Amino acid sequence: MQYLLLIYNCEGQSAEAHETAAIMKEYGAFTRGIIESGHYKGGNALQPVTTATSVRVRDGKTLLTDGPFAETAEQLGGYYLIEAANLDDATAIAARIPGARTGTIEVRPIWSVPTGA
Repeated sequence: MQYLLLIYNCEGQSAEAHETAAIMKEYGAFTRGIIESGHYKGGNALQPVTTATSVRVRDGKTLLTDGPFAETAEQLGGYYLIEAANLDDATAIAARIPGARTGTIEVRPIWSVPTGA
């Protein structure tokens, strides 16, 4: 089964250059590990929430709003799409993501739609 691991952290927290380099090195090692284990299906870091645009359609009119969907303390900063046997395996992988130590990793199963539907 596929799971989306959504990585939430506080964008406003500034880190020293050496701290940023260290965390990026950890992410590289984590990513290589899940690629080698066969769990990795995809993933990317996202640009800051200041680049986001939210789209809503109400009464047939498209409304665009600068910024993320919701104002929260933590912002969506990236994701991994993984293959895991079950939720327990998916959450064990999520717990190894470096951002789990300072933020939140949301684990969401992918809704599997039959082909031809």
